[in-house]
Amino acid sequence: MFITFEGIEGSGKSTQITRLSHWLSTEFDLSPVVTREPGGCEIADKIRAILLDTANSAMNEQAELLLYAAARAQHVAQIIQPALEQGRVVLCDRFSDATLAYQGFGRGLALPLITQINSLATLGIVPDLTLLLDFDPEIGLTRARERNAITTGPDENRFEQENLDFHRRIRDGYLLLAAAEDRFCVIDANGDTETVAARIQTIIAAKLQYGQAL
Repeated sequence: MFITFEGIEGSGKSTQITRLSHWLSTEFDLSPVVTREPGGCEIADKIRAILLDTANSAMNEQAELLLYAAARAQHVAQIIQPALEQGRVVLCDRFSDATLAYQGFGRGLALPLITQINSLATLGIVPDLTLLLDFDPEIGLTRARERNAITTGPDENRFEQENLDFHRRIRDGYLLLAAAEDRFCVIDANGDTETVAARIQTIIAAKLQYGQAL
């Protein structure tokens, strides 16, 4: 099963994907493959460094879109597709919906064009379940900026430098995508880590109860 996590900056995706992986391992004796986008493998990680570096603020929308597609194509071919073929559960922090939300609704690029490019990059792979962590953009952006201020390592703050209206468009776009496809589950990301994790576990447990194999 292929499960993706989506949401605005600061919505808690990375924390919750780690929690879900641990829960699946301890409760169901599964060993999920946990990965992320952009990145997930060596070549895609190098593209990630370009995409998220604040020094690259002059990057135009078309270049950004194509770099995301290139990173995703490598990631799918090298990590996601082989894992699914082996029958593994794959948990991915962002996937093709993020490009529709950020480059489509956020940047204003044509959604049909993004869909076509996504189809090429993903080899037609679509998530079985997408968990959208819905959160207030103003609070999320503040949280993300505060986190980045104390984080050591590569500069990956380019999107946090965008204004609040940009992030509001992304949230609105995500909600439109979720309303259009049954594979989405919108999760209220307000509350402490344990509370949000319990909401996610309820969704996964229900799928297990109704025989939707993980």
